[in-house]
Amino acid sequence: MVEPTPYEDSTTPPPPALWQDIPLSPYNKAYIRLYIPLNPPKDKKLPLIIYFHGGDFVLYSASTVIFHNFCNDVASQFPAVVASVEYCLASENRLPAAYDDALNAIFLAKDQALEKESSAGANIAYHVALRALDFDINPLKTKGLILNQAYHEFCNPISSGTYLGRVYRLPKVFIKGDFGDPLVDRSIELGKFLQSCRVPVYHRFNEGGFHGMELSDKTVAQKLYDDMKSFVDEDYANLHSEDLSCHRACGNNTQSTLHCGRCGHGGHGNSTSYYGRGGHGNSTAHYRRGGYRNHHC
Repeated sequence: MVEPTPYEDSTTPPPPALWQDIPLSPYNKAYIRLYIPLNPPKDKKLPLIIYFHGGDFVLYSASTVIFHNFCNDVASQFPAVVASVEYCLASENRLPAAYDDALNAIFLAKDQALEKESSAGANIAYHVALRALDFDINPLKTKGLILNQAYHEFCNPISSGTYLGRVYRLPKVFIKGDFGDPLVDRSIELGKFLQSCRVPVYHRFNEGGFHGMELSDKTVAQKLYDDMKSFVDEDYANLHSEDLSCHRACGNNTQSTLHCGRCGHGGHGNSTSYYGRGGHGNSTAHYRRGGYRNHHC
């Protein structure tokens, strides 16, 4: 394992987490960057969080500093085991290549368990959770999905409807959005859709902000960590769960409120899921004002 990674600010001590890269497939460069808290509790099973980084399916890596530090923080603060997936990027690898790598990450986590569990990432988490329903992944159990701005213009999460009824079988979902993000109304639409399919939905929509804000603002990041931990620990007192069926994002450029209104604009971004012996990451997506579009391949 590699020692905890220091922050660029030398005065800030590194989070107490170790990490190691593990090959995911012999056929491509996909791998898992595994994070383990330095001093995990001895009397408690840790959740496994499988994390999918953002970047419009074409940018960044599990090793990109902002995503690396995010996973370091989550592993040390929860505490949890975090598996950040280095999936194949477009345009060299068109969808569903990223979904295939994500599903392989779940299979790898399953095999390990048997032995001894901001953008495109949320979109990947949503689709791979639906795919995994067709497989026996015991002893893993999908406990929930964390979707942070989980929409992308090339692969609208709800364009396939209920996925032949699979959506009804999804576990609880936490959706986070920011009204300063022009994609936020698509996060709300996803929440409405999931609620209509009787999926338990918890949500947090913040005034102002912008897409991927938690990657550059430590205060916002800490709030997201706290909400994620509450969701994983099934402590819902500070999370919202009201019906979204009559809600829209309505407001000016930076400040909006969630209400039964008449106007709206926006979209959504990234996602995380976690498992009985582990969990997962985040994803970012974009909305073209002309409407939703499916990927052409």
